[in-house]
Amino acid sequence: MNQPLSPEALQQLFLDARSFSYWLDKPVSDEQLHQLYDLMRMGPTAANGCPARLLFVRSAQAKERLKPCLDDGNVHKSMSAPVVAVVGIDLEFYEKLPKLFPHNADARSWYAGKSEKILNAATLNGALQGGYMILAARSLGLDCGPMTGFNKETLDREFFPDGKVKSLFICALGYGDRSRLHPRNPRLEFDEACTIV
Repeated sequence: MNQPLSPEALQQLFLDARSFSYWLDKPVSDEQLHQLYDLMRMGPTAANGCPARLLFVRSAQAKERLKPCLDDGNVHKSMSAPVVAVVGIDLEFYEKLPKLFPHNADARSWYAGKSEKILNAATLNGALQGGYMILAARSLGLDCGPMTGFNKETLDREFFPDGKVKSLFICALGYGDRSRLHPRNPRLEFDEACTIV
């Protein structure tokens, strides 16, 4: 039976966690990126479709390719981060359903040839997986700086030229500089956002 996480774990995942724009000069290893993905991939998606595809931009050369895709306000935030993850969606994710959803041989047919259904399912489930990625990163002691301020068409042409993967958002990963944080913005209270029926 599951047990509640410790108060310390909840602080790290949610209450003390922030979105960072400034980073300490401390690298993120291949092993950490593998651990991040191994945690993220276990989160639920519809029919276990797992449409998210991650591109980890870390080298100086790759960052120079990313830079022209970014809105001006996100250039420093991205270029100074140890890694920038591009969270994309595979528009042919259903081709992997025979492997990922083997107990239903018809699962591929739910999407094949249905472009609107493919896009809707990939976008929703890819966004869920992006959220899992942020929580996985935080659980490993990394900080995150998620962003939508970039030109998706330019980025997709540069990094996904075959058109099969489309970007959803990008997320800087590393160790945030807490000395540069502004006060946390407010959140809605329960009664402003929730209803119990």
